[in-house]
Order: sequence, then C-alpha cells, then structure tokens
Amino acid sequence: MTSRALLPDLAPWRASGDFRKLWVSGLVTNFGSFLTLVALPVQMKELTGSAAAVGAIGAVELIPLIVFGLYGGALADALDKRKLIVWTEAGQGLLSAVLLLNALLPRPLVWPLYIVAALSSAVGAVQRPALDSLWPRIVPHEQLPAAAALNSLRWTVGGVAGPAVAGVVVAYAGLGWAYAADLPTFAVSVVLIVGIAPSPASHEAAKPSLGAILEGTRYAWGRKELLGTYVVDIAAMLLAMPLAVLPFLADELRAEWSLGLMYAALPAGSLLVSLTSGWASRVHRHGALVAVSAVLWGLSVAAAGAVGNVWLVLLFLTLAGGFDMVSGIFRAAMWNQTVPDELRGRLAGIELLSYSAGPQLGQVRSGGFAAWFGVRASVWSGGLLCAGAVGLLALCLPKLMTYDARTDEHAVRLRERRAAATEAVPG
Repeated sequence: MTSRALLPDLAPWRASGDFRKLWVSGLVTNFGSFLTLVALPVQMKELTGSAAAVGAIGAVELIPLIVFGLYGGALADALDKRKLIVWTEAGQGLLSAVLLLNALLPRPLVWPLYIVAALSSAVGAVQRPALDSLWPRIVPHEQLPAAAALNSLRWTVGGVAGPAVAGVVVAYAGLGWAYAADLPTFAVSVVLIVGIAPSPASHEAAKPSLGAILEGTRYAWGRKELLGTYVVDIAAMLLAMPLAVLPFLADELRAEWSLGLMYAALPAGSLLVSLTSGWASRVHRHGALVAVSAVLWGLSVAAAGAVGNVWLVLLFLTLAGGFDMVSGIFRAAMWNQTVPDELRGRLAGIELLSYSAGPQLGQVRSGGFAAWFGVRASVWSGGLLCAGAVGLLALCLPKLMTYDARTDEHAVRLRERRAAATEAVPG
C-alpha cells in the first residue's frame, strides 16, 4: 500500500461546498470547546480539591443529555436542521460567557460550574442530532465513510490543539483567558453555518412527540447490528474514560506540566488515525472493527494507568485515542449508510446517548473509583473492565460481528434509494 493510499479521502470536501463550511465551522468551535473542556475541571479541582466533585460534572450533565438528546433527535427530523444548529451554537456561546464572568469574580463560585455544565449538555444534546443528520444529506452515499473520517480529522485537530493551548493558557494566563478565547469561536461558527443551504424536514418526517421518539427507538431496537454499536461504545466509555482524573494523575506523577499534554494525547492518537484514514473507504466489515478497536482502547487505557512514567502514560493515552477513532469511524459509517433520512435525526439522538452518556457516566465512575481506590487504580481497572465487557458483548452480538456494508439489506436499500433520488433530479 502506497503512502498516498493512506492519506484521507478528500472526495466529500471536493464534492460539497456545504460540507466544507460545516467542516470548518466544526473545526473552529471544537478548538474553543476543548479550551473550556480543560478549564472547567481544572477550576473545579482548584475550588474543591475533590476528585469526586470533578467527576460529578459528568453526573449533572447526564440527565439533560438523555432528555434533550432524544427530543433533539425528534426536532432534527421535524425542523430545518441548519436553523436548529445556528440557534444552539449561539446558546453555547452565551453559556461560555457565563463561565468567563464567574471566573472573573474575586471568589469564583462552584454552583455556576454545575449549572452551566448541565445547560451546555442540554443545548449540545439538541444540536448534535441536527449536525449528525445534516452532513449525510450533503455528501454522496458512497462517500459517507470518507466523510466520517474527515469529520473525525476535524474533531481531532481541535482536540489536539485546544487542550495543548489550554494547558499553557490556564497555567500562565489563568482560567479566565481560556474561557474568553472560547467566545469568538462560536461567532465564527454561526457565520459559517448561516451560509449553508437550508435543510428542511423530509416529507415523511414525523412531528416532534413522544410517539415519534418511540418510533425511532423501536427502529433502533429492531436493528441488532446498530444496537451492538451503541452498547459497545457505552461500555467502552463508561468503564475506561479517564478524563475526570487526569488532573489528579498529573499531580500523582509529579508532572503538573503534563496535564495539557494528557488531555491532548487522546485526540492526538485520533488525529494520527484520521490523517492515515484513506484505507477506511476500502473496509466493509465495519462491525468487527468497532468491537476489536474498543477492546484495544480498553487495554491501552489500562496500560496508561499501570505505568508510572509520564511519557509512557502519554504514549498509551495516544494509542487509546487512535483505537477509539477507528471504532468511531466505522460506527458512523454503519449509522449513516443504513438509516433512512426520515429517521436520521431520531437515530442520531440515540447515537448521541451512546457516545456521550458513556463518557459522562465514565467521569462519575473514574472519579468515584479514584476517591476509593486511588487514581492509577481507577484508570487501569477501568481499562481492563472495558476490554472484558466488550469481548463478552462481541460474543453475544453476532450481527454486529458479521455486518458487511456491501451486502447488508439496509445499506443496499438506502444506497439504491439515494441513487434513484439522484437520477430523478433534472439536469
């Protein structure tokens, strides 16, 4: 295989101007959001000195994520996706302004951190299904795996640069500057998204209601291979996500300077995979790679907790991020190549729970384990539990392990449907 074949497939970027705008918008806002992602737990640690208090951030984010993620999926199917994204992006900007104002107080308060975390979780949960269901509309069906890899690249570039810059900003300029730097990124993002073509609801879409949410849930339950991607990802994030305890791990290793690098290591591994993701378009057994990558993620996290050298910790966290990205690329490919457009928003809401609720609960688990058994024990035990749980799930989910994008009935049906719609467009 040549080095050129490993480079990201840029076909979606060349084919769709709207995809380019959405991609750049996500890159900018992700960079700013990662500044806050680092600053918020660091501020909580400084104000409370408690690993459990830091882990509790995930707890207060969980209920809004579940409620508004499911309802946000119904809204994404029923409303113009572009407008929904614009308004929620503006809302996130306002919440960042609240964090900045609190940080500038002579004695910053703890409770606004929890309130903003909960509200931000709710707004993000409404927005994400609209985002996830918009880009499959503006990218040709056969280019969806490549688009998933490019979206991953966008996320990881911000994920590497944001935490690395945040670590320096927080250490040398203060938390207020990290929050302040986040604000203009939302303004740039809104301007870019406004330039995207409207994306109204499909004719078959149901109005947002409990019945519509249940319809999407029944569809997901009937698709065991999709169900498998959800439970594998939840297990991986719930049991092995170490973000909440990284500030304490840096202290325990007597390497406070490494905190920004620790936060950046996971997305750095993801970035390495994204930059060499040209092979992803040639893979068809997506389900098997989702499971295998999740096991390797867990083992890498376990190794990061077991070693006592900060550079080895950074190495294993980087490997973990790479394996997580492989799993994420093929989860997204399975979802977007098989779910019909009229259900895309609601299924994106369910997907949001699978890849977001797990990390939130994971913060609670890792923070609680760290308080009871120690920081490093929290990390390595979670990684081993993840690898074992995913291995058992793989044995129980044969449809996930045998999924093939070339022959799966849902993928074939949606591919034919998109092709017929393209042929019906005049000119």
